[in-house]
Amino acid sequence: MLRRTKILATLGPATDDPKVLDQLIGAGVDVVRLNLSHGTHEEHRRRAEIVRDRARASGRQVGLLVDLQGPKIRITGFREGKVFLVQGEQFVLDTQCGPRDGDQHRVGLTFPELIRDVKRGDTLVLADGAIMLWVEEVGETEIRCKVETGGELSNSKGINKQGGGLSAPALTDKDKEDILFAASIEADYLAVSFVRNAEDVDQARALLREAGGSGGIVAKVERAEALDVIEEIIAASEAIMIARGDLGVEIGDAELPAVQKRLIRLARSRNKVAITATQMMESMIEHPIPTRAEVFDVANAVLDGTDAVMLSAETAAGHYPVQTVAAMGKICREAEKQLKVRKSHHRLNSVFGRIDEAIAMAAMYTANHLDVAAIATWTETGYTPMWMSRISSGIPIYALTSHVATRRKVTLFRGVYPVSFDVSNDSDQDINKAIVSEMLQRGAVRNGDLLIITKGDTSGVMGGTNVMKILRVGEHC
Repeated sequence: MLRRTKILATLGPATDDPKVLDQLIGAGVDVVRLNLSHGTHEEHRRRAEIVRDRARASGRQVGLLVDLQGPKIRITGFREGKVFLVQGEQFVLDTQCGPRDGDQHRVGLTFPELIRDVKRGDTLVLADGAIMLWVEEVGETEIRCKVETGGELSNSKGINKQGGGLSAPALTDKDKEDILFAASIEADYLAVSFVRNAEDVDQARALLREAGGSGGIVAKVERAEALDVIEEIIAASEAIMIARGDLGVEIGDAELPAVQKRLIRLARSRNKVAITATQMMESMIEHPIPTRAEVFDVANAVLDGTDAVMLSAETAAGHYPVQTVAAMGKICREAEKQLKVRKSHHRLNSVFGRIDEAIAMAAMYTANHLDVAAIATWTETGYTPMWMSRISSGIPIYALTSHVATRRKVTLFRGVYPVSFDVSNDSDQDINKAIVSEMLQRGAVRNGDLLIITKGDTSGVMGGTNVMKILRVGEHC
């Protein structure tokens, strides 16, 4: 059984050995992530080159996602590297405190403008929720707080405001330099952190295109205020990433499950990709098997309809990166056996705006109501298989294309598998025969199986899919 849900794994020191990369690719990684919050451009460029080289050697297509750091608001540092905050005591966030002058009573800020964003009664959450500070008073250079939840606090931990409302722009000067880097390595996707609105997405895309990049934009949903305009953000993006760490800090962890389900549903209903991220297999950083809670988490994301599940430190810095990918793949396949994720009522009452979109919807409706073994879509841009992948199904969708960028793009689409295919000068009957031969060689179909083929009358025309053909393998083409 082919796994339909895609696995996105972060590269890092734990995956730098080419042998480990070979094993990751063998275990089923579909897309790799370069996290620009860590490391240098040189390190990430080398990782991108190696993973593409190893993917070619294995005969696989592996997509590449570059993840921008964004305006992460942090404290600076302490003289001793860390302090222990006691509940009920006072603690000051001081914009005048030196970068390593923090102590038990105060610490500096990387974002002095935080002063303008908070008021008495606000709650500031530090270190991904481990520390909570209640704002008592805001001065010209200080935010004086009372410790609500104490504990150890070390250098450079992040700060969120419960409920959201921080004014930091989505794209920093560093991000703009990193976009140039993403274009230079031909990233297939660019993830924008702390998106506030559709304009942030549009700005990132404009900068990427100006730099010569053609990748899709992934809007990371991690600000509370983004949820108020989420439909506009989804419309402006190729994909969204449900970044449950910072989002959970801002809206509260208890709200996350319902929000995750809503965001996946919205993305799929608008023909966009959904990625579920953060702490999915966190225990496997240190242990070779996941907890049962993690198994349920991954499975529930699959049942919700997510296109991809993402691994962060589990593969970038964990002790068991290959085992983690293998375990995640097994969980996905088991969840995909459920009838819920193989049947669909998606867009049954919609009016389609494009011929290729209508062909895609017709193909999936037919496939789900006929005993079809596979769907082969000959595509230039990847739009037809993308639309197909919005329909819940257990039938594999093969995206046949001569364009390497398109093959990489579809690695993120649920249930879509890229195939290198080029028969540009053949007749319609010869093209059908070549597609059937390709499907037979891959084991996707056998003699007697039904196969759906979609393509355009004229090869090489973008958006030109206007033909759907159903044939029985071995009888005719």
